[in-house]
Amino acid sequence: MAQNGTSQVDQGSLSAIFDGTNTIAEPVLQCVQVKPIAGGQAGGQERFRVVFSDILNFVQSMLASQVNHHVHNGKLKRGVFVRLKSFQTNTVKNKRIIIVLDLDVLEELGECDKLGQPQALDSKLEDTEPQSTTIHTGGFYGNNAQAAPQQQSLPARTNTTSSSTAHANIYPIEALSPYAHKWTIKARVTNKSDIKTWHNKNGEGKLFSVNLLDESGEIRGTGFNDQCDMLYELFQEGGVYYITSPCRVQLAKKQFTNLNNDYELTFERDTVVEKAEEQNGVPQVRFNFTSIGDLQSVEKETTIDTIGILKDVGETSQIVSKTTSKPYDKRELTLVDSSNFSVRLTIWGSSATTFDVSPESVIAFKGVKVSDFGGRSLSLLSSGSMTVDPDIDEAHKLKGWYEAQGRTDTFSSHAGMSGSMGAAGGRMDPVKSILQVKEENLGMSENTDYFTTRATIIYIKQDNFAYPACLSADCNKKVIQIDDGQWRCEKCDRNHPKPEYRYIMSVNASDHTGQLWLSCFDETGRMVMGMSADQLMELKENDDKAASDVFQDANCKTWVFKCRAKMDNFQDQQRVRYQVAGASPLNYAAECAKLAEMIKMYNME
Repeated sequence: MAQNGTSQVDQGSLSAIFDGTNTIAEPVLQCVQVKPIAGGQAGGQERFRVVFSDILNFVQSMLASQVNHHVHNGKLKRGVFVRLKSFQTNTVKNKRIIIVLDLDVLEELGECDKLGQPQALDSKLEDTEPQSTTIHTGGFYGNNAQAAPQQQSLPARTNTTSSSTAHANIYPIEALSPYAHKWTIKARVTNKSDIKTWHNKNGEGKLFSVNLLDESGEIRGTGFNDQCDMLYELFQEGGVYYITSPCRVQLAKKQFTNLNNDYELTFERDTVVEKAEEQNGVPQVRFNFTSIGDLQSVEKETTIDTIGILKDVGETSQIVSKTTSKPYDKRELTLVDSSNFSVRLTIWGSSATTFDVSPESVIAFKGVKVSDFGGRSLSLLSSGSMTVDPDIDEAHKLKGWYEAQGRTDTFSSHAGMSGSMGAAGGRMDPVKSILQVKEENLGMSENTDYFTTRATIIYIKQDNFAYPACLSADCNKKVIQIDDGQWRCEKCDRNHPKPEYRYIMSVNASDHTGQLWLSCFDETGRMVMGMSADQLMELKENDDKAASDVFQDANCKTWVFKCRAKMDNFQDQQRVRYQVAGASPLNYAAECAKLAEMIKMYNME
């Protein structure tokens, strides 16, 4: 196998790549070392350093994040052979490196010990004199026309070509770090924020930010004050730009960005920005989708991308921030996907007020925050974006699934993964019948007991099924009407023109062993009743019979309830209160699978 590998390796290709004489489009090399790169922020993207050999020489390389899966699945390891399909070359700290953007592991060649005695390619670097290149500043913001020294980078090689010879040496975004100097990146603006202002004891100012994308990765760039004035109109979403240092590279403030990069850029006075003549050759947008069904395994506050079918569009509503007392418009969307789960996603501001997408469209969201408030839910960040009916494989597959079967499917919810369940966020609670809940005295001890039960709703109390809640963000406290059109929240010390009604229902549920009274809150109420408490309250005021019909229609339906049982005091008497933390419709395929597994336990042939 070693002899076979030797004949396949393109000997001398590494030297040819760096001196510009390479004629091999996709060189075959041997991997002689794979190591994770230490450092980076907690939760930041994982990086790997790889050493490749062409038998004569070896060189240090870094994998772009989209190539990491070759390491994770165990295919890229010491001794295997690879074909480099896309890469770029650079010089960092006087060392030659390759940034690998795409590769194939040649499993048919097997693996073997290091071939030959390859020498480090770095030893030849001192013989190479950097050439200077003049960067013309027509159409630039930044320096006046002048000769700029060439960055310490050798000619880049990718499957695309640069639009200008003045920018022949392009750094990949993935290679940027505080230690990189004299660099130029070519990137597409995938998102541009509004101009934001601030006022505090230290003064006032303004800023804006852009998300920048190339083949290797993404990075956020921010301009403050003067740079905000100079660059804001120049940067346009979807445009491709050359950005040349000096430009500060610093650790990313993760609370302000949704990008998978440990670093971010701050534009400086002499940062040079030019719109590229060629707008092709740079990806439009890069997604790293998490399916709706996998949200239960994602920690809260995590920023993700997701794609789904728009199942329902809520009305625009308004909340008031407790910290700034400013009103914010919001709209809730319901998404579903082929995992047969649904999720509630909130969009804000102008995105909410101008939203005009037809239900059953495919929407890809980039930069949404996972929350466990009232169940697993999503919120589109100000730096995030949404793309309707994108021309990507995932969207086409999703549309095909929905047309074939998804339109008539029943979807489960992540409401049961609520953070109010404490450690229950990712825990599989035991399934109990109602008789077992009572016989095992769940909730009778000092600790809260958690359980899941399958039961059918047989009665819903129609009096006091909802309460008027505060409109302030994350408050939800009960408000009191003090005058016509005036509702008072004592907690926020604010008056509101109207309340937002939220469910607080008492439901009697039954299975084949008994009955149980369950307390349900807003998230579960919306699912059970099929509408918001605001809508049902308005219906009750205008047409009491129609409202009664809604309650009647909610009966005789079976749900999977995730519950907690805890001792409560009511009118000087102790009783166990059963609260529903989340509910989902029966997933008949999953339930059948569970029954099949139970049958197998009996070892019946």
